[in-house]
Amino acid sequence: MSNKIISMIRKELIDAARDKRSVMAGLYYAVGAPLLMCGMFFLLIGQLTSPEDLNIEIDNAKGAPDLVKFLSSRGISQGDGEDTKDIQLVISDDYAANMAKGLSAEVTVIADASDEKLQISIRRLEKSLQEYSGEMGSLRLIARGIDPRVMQAIKLNVEDKATPDSKAGMILGLATMTMIYAVFISGMNLAIDTSAGERERNSLALLLSHPVSTWEIVIAKITAVTIFAMVGLVLTLIVSKFAYAFVPWQELGFAVSVNTNFMLMMLIVGAPVAIMAACLQLFVSFMAKSFKEAQSYITIVLMVPMMLAMAASYNIAPETIQWLPVSGQLQALIEFIKGREIPMMQLTVSSAATLAIALGLAIGMQKSLKSEKIVFGL
Repeated sequence: MSNKIISMIRKELIDAARDKRSVMAGLYYAVGAPLLMCGMFFLLIGQLTSPEDLNIEIDNAKGAPDLVKFLSSRGISQGDGEDTKDIQLVISDDYAANMAKGLSAEVTVIADASDEKLQISIRRLEKSLQEYSGEMGSLRLIARGIDPRVMQAIKLNVEDKATPDSKAGMILGLATMTMIYAVFISGMNLAIDTSAGERERNSLALLLSHPVSTWEIVIAKITAVTIFAMVGLVLTLIVSKFAYAFVPWQELGFAVSVNTNFMLMMLIVGAPVAIMAACLQLFVSFMAKSFKEAQSYITIVLMVPMMLAMAASYNIAPETIQWLPVSGQLQALIEFIKGREIPMMQLTVSSAATLAIALGLAIGMQKSLKSEKIVFGL
């Protein structure tokens, strides 16, 4: 790397450091995202391990005291206060008579299934009613001298081969998506400022008037933005390492730790993504005519890597998409977390595609800086 490029990189970093608000805005995500994820995991673990009591409206509760008692043992009871869910359980008037005769007794659940806030509660109530129905069916068979096991034509045994590492990987895989996305957010403000921002301040034309090639300018800007992106990734990993240690993973039967091996793997895999992110953001910013326009364009463009990251994290994408940039790297990281063999071919292809896209964008920037329309925002 020539002295001119090093000097321009130093200049870009010094200019960025002077604008502390812009720098911190880019790094807020790197620090805040792991803390928000930990807060989400705290709430999720609390709901899974100790679900809150479900208060509903039960009509004709006196007609089915055993059912009401069973539901109460499952944390579902009659409620009259403000915390009562908008769910109504109607017990038919002939419930007791039908139960005594060994007939089907009717109960009705009235609720709005389109209400997202009620869906979990509705499923919980339905599951409890099915459990009660199964127990009553078994007791009826026993009363008639029939072994309830005759109704079980197949006895299903499930052996879970998941290891503590693979179970932890399912959780940490979601967090990995937010970690890799940090490279896009951390360098975004610098990318806009050093391209569209410099053009608005009329310093871009002044820079091009110096005895430096457009390639040297492009390389310097890409390197500076990449450095900021990697700094954001490092901060995310450091905060995650300490924050995730306070989450009560043992309640779920496994432990999650951001160890040194994972951090090194993340940095190695994240480096090509950071370079592509820098090239993408700079290219889009140069194409925009103003600072605000660049912000709008980049916000839209960043939806693409986010969707690729989600496809890899939730394993909802076709296998071919897992060979693409971002999704391929994330898939390899998730396999690494789970203690499985890293798909080296997939990782190599996705990383090569990432760098190829970065090179294409860099060439596009180099050519665009020779155009007066781009330099002066015409």
